[in-house]
Amino acid sequence: MTWLIAVSAGIVALAAVAQLSFGSYGMTPAQAWAALADSGVWRQPAILLRLLLGEAFAQARGLSQGQPLATATLIVWNVRLPRVLVGIMVGTNLAYSGSIFQAVTRNELASPYLLGVSSGAGLAALVLMVFFPAWLSLLPLAAMAGGGLAFLMVYAIAWNRGASSVRLVLAGVIVAAIAGSLHTAIFFYARDANVFQNALAWTAGTLTGADWRQLRLVAPWTALTVVLGLAGARNLDVLALGDGPASALGMAVERTRFLMSAVAIMAAGSSVAVAGLVGFVGLIVPHVVRSLVGSAHWRLLIGCLFAGPALLVSADSFARLVVSPTQLPVGVVTGLFGGVFFLFLMRKRRNFAKP
Repeated sequence: MTWLIAVSAGIVALAAVAQLSFGSYGMTPAQAWAALADSGVWRQPAILLRLLLGEAFAQARGLSQGQPLATATLIVWNVRLPRVLVGIMVGTNLAYSGSIFQAVTRNELASPYLLGVSSGAGLAALVLMVFFPAWLSLLPLAAMAGGGLAFLMVYAIAWNRGASSVRLVLAGVIVAAIAGSLHTAIFFYARDANVFQNALAWTAGTLTGADWRQLRLVAPWTALTVVLGLAGARNLDVLALGDGPASALGMAVERTRFLMSAVAIMAAGSSVAVAGLVGFVGLIVPHVVRSLVGSAHWRLLIGCLFAGPALLVSADSFARLVVSPTQLPVGVVTGLFGGVFFLFLMRKRRNFAKP
């Protein structure tokens, strides 16, 4: 476990250095670090409060603008650093969501993307973006509601005197296909070209343009997801045994399943709200971490807390820097990795979809 945490933290650190240093405004890693440690920021609490709590809070408290900052400092703090931090939050949420869904469905294929939860969350968020842009502050709640409704539809479709793990995945594919068609239909109602372009990139999964506002949207839900996930780790261990053994141990199986699923939906919905439909992170990370630290969910979730950000931040660095000057949506990169990993699972374990 210790070495997994160390390696994952190292990958995040290296990817963060690359993100902070390189781009259209080039600087060396030393210059990026100097901008990050600029005393002009750290010695002016008003600037930090504006970034962390928002302009409205600063104006309400009468906080001053502070002293002017160097160009490199402005770029690092206003453009590049929030993108890295949002990537860390989204990677954590998607990895947590996937590990919880795999436990409650007892299916190694389960993930918010494959169960249709991400698509449902994306549909609700897209409706808000296109038709109700004045309500964008409610984006996380709308995405969670859409993801929750999608999960209920998946469960209803899969239910036949119980919901087998294979039927849940197949139902998820159905719901995701329907939601994907509605995504496309909504594009025709986007009259503003900028809204259309942003929505199109968003459906591919992107961190482009991520700023402190997105960080303020996702950070509270991420913290809540981490706390609730770790608090329910023992319940996930019991659920993974199967409904019969769990009931014999005195667990209210369906209630626990839906409570833990709500945590996973909250994690997936908040991620969709700020990064769009980033696929396969919730499938890849739990598999890799489980193979390294075992199936105990306390250790699994702690591992996902570090490995999820490592995958997403490094994938975003690849998407932004390796194919420069074009910035690929990070969902394209995770989709490519995920497809290869999915094929690897199928070849390695032909019965991995069985409970």
